[in-house]
Amino acid sequence: MTQAPIADRRPTPRTHHGDTFQDPYEWLREKDAPEVIAHLQAENAHTEEATSHLAGLRETLFQEIKGRVQETDLSVPTRRGDWWYYSRTEEGSQYAIHCRAAASPDDWTPPVLSPGVPVPGETVLLDGNVEAEGHEFFSLGAFDTTDDATRLLWSTDHEGDELYTVRVKDLTTGETLPDEIPNTGGAFFTPDGTAVLYTTRDDAWRPDTLWLHRLGTPVDDDVRLFHEPDEKFWLGAGITRSRRYLVIGVGSSITSEEHLVDLRDGVTSEAKVVWPRKEDVEYSLEHAVVDGEDRLLILHNDDALDFELVSVPADDPRGARRTILPHEPGRRLLGVDAFRDFATVEYRSEGLERVGLLDYSTDAVEDIAFDEPLYSAGVGGNPEWHSPFLRLGYASFVRPGTVYDLDLSTRELVLRKRVPVLGGYDADAYGQERAWATAEDGTRVPISLVWKKEFGAPGDAVRPVHLYGYGSYEHSIDPGFSVARLSELDRGVVFAVAHVRGGGEMGRQWYEDGKLLHKRNTFTDFVACAQHLVSTGVTSPDRLVAEGGSAGGLLMGAVANLAPELFAGVLAAVPFVDALTTILDPSLPLTVIEWDEWGDPLHDREIYAYMKSYSPYENVREGVRYPRILAVTSLNDSRVHYVEPAKWVARLREAGAADVLLKCEMVAGHGGVSGRYNSWRERAFEMAWILDTLGVAD
Repeated sequence: MTQAPIADRRPTPRTHHGDTFQDPYEWLREKDAPEVIAHLQAENAHTEEATSHLAGLRETLFQEIKGRVQETDLSVPTRRGDWWYYSRTEEGSQYAIHCRAAASPDDWTPPVLSPGVPVPGETVLLDGNVEAEGHEFFSLGAFDTTDDATRLLWSTDHEGDELYTVRVKDLTTGETLPDEIPNTGGAFFTPDGTAVLYTTRDDAWRPDTLWLHRLGTPVDDDVRLFHEPDEKFWLGAGITRSRRYLVIGVGSSITSEEHLVDLRDGVTSEAKVVWPRKEDVEYSLEHAVVDGEDRLLILHNDDALDFELVSVPADDPRGARRTILPHEPGRRLLGVDAFRDFATVEYRSEGLERVGLLDYSTDAVEDIAFDEPLYSAGVGGNPEWHSPFLRLGYASFVRPGTVYDLDLSTRELVLRKRVPVLGGYDADAYGQERAWATAEDGTRVPISLVWKKEFGAPGDAVRPVHLYGYGSYEHSIDPGFSVARLSELDRGVVFAVAHVRGGGEMGRQWYEDGKLLHKRNTFTDFVACAQHLVSTGVTSPDRLVAEGGSAGGLLMGAVANLAPELFAGVLAAVPFVDALTTILDPSLPLTVIEWDEWGDPLHDREIYAYMKSYSPYENVREGVRYPRILAVTSLNDSRVHYVEPAKWVARLREAGAADVLLKCEMVAGHGGVSGRYNSWRERAFEMAWILDTLGVAD
């Protein structure tokens, strides 16, 4: 096998707070430089050669994934107005086809659609495969219809940089209108369907401006409705389910502010602040009508760490508050959805997502019960202000994604669809449970375990383990089903998730204890979970592979430095491994926004020193036997640039790491390649490497 690419050392000094770091590989940041492209291509060629012995296994895994998926399939229709909207896939096609069919006025039971059977009265709104023709990458962004169902809006990204071009179609004639809006983020119609509201980004990739485009007019004449000048805040917008208000929200990781436009006064009328922004206070709102009065249901954390729910008059939101759900430590309120006659409350308790129904007349919350010990549940697509059913989504580690409709008159959960798994899948053949590790400061850290029962329960014998982690932004890794994961479980691998601090699994304090000057807890928690799995006989270091992506890739780089002896391999996807360099540079996309999560090392000496103590790139260790490492990235990733793993891999090789690979998609973004077959092949590549590292490759 040829030697791994060795990047030239070209030290570039970086000085802050009296400390100078000589960065030998910063030159790899020049994305358009021919020598950088050549280096990435050499990395890809080396990775392909180094994994060529796994080509057969990759194909086997791809066929296994493909063989379990019902390739020609349909989603459960969702009603909006007089139409049922749904998507379908066809065998051999990469992308979904988005359709609709007419609904009977009083029939709220979605039609039962059968794969391969023509749907009576179907209209194809958008075929993703047609949109993708001639492009190596395709992503569908916005997708919206007017309230009168006569026009369609959609947006596409063909680069992977998350900048979308909006187009509009007249659904009565099938004609695509001349309106075309480039470089957008979110987009949606105004309620009257005569205009499009959309957001754009600044040079730092921050959504900062809301625009109004009137159909049939030049884009250059678009009206700027709202601009957020503070570079620490991003902007989003939407229309309430009641169709009464335009909500413009601005927020950072720790502070938010909502503005309301009463659409009865016109979309260009004044946006009024609900509650002025207050440092470290977040809130969100929903419009409800209670006893004939317009109310705002506001979820907030002002002196309420895990949030509380209050109700205020819509015309005087800073007036008297009525508490509906008081703050309760350990019950993290996540979201509220208001409907004509009730609201839903999503919250997290004891590490699990839960859903309740809020009675407007009594403020009582009725929980919706599910019977598995580990699961995730949430409110699904419910665009209608009034409906006799509530759409819910459900999944567990062993139960495929499920769509329920809750009959609001009987409280019966009506099964609409469970994602089919071909090949005779039996959920009862697999087990799931929660274990607990003890961190170095005594904190109990939950671990989710999934396995196939025929190989015995975890701990009965030493088994290969695939340990996943994330631990940032209060993002929780909730129970979810994976068709691809079955290929590991069926080979005797135990899949595990370390629910480390920095995530949101155990409430808001869990997140607070894994950010800023507490970030190292995220890394040491993961190490404690790995040690627990070894000490309890579930696995051994030579049979343990760790995986994480994005901020979870930072976790991977950190634990590889902290405890390389604990792992046989580390898979780092789009990894944030050059964290300090990125967070020091406010000219880079999203950097200033990120200061609330990581701290501001540019202006704070303590934060600088703390980040430098854990940032993986700066802390690669000489003379250490690193585990096998596979880093996966994308050239057009606008969130975690390709240069971070490229530099990290170069530094690891310089330090003597023997088996380090970099795979860079040359046409893709943060989410990797596009198209379901391409995604399956990409996952088969990664899984083949994992299985080979675990010693269970075919």
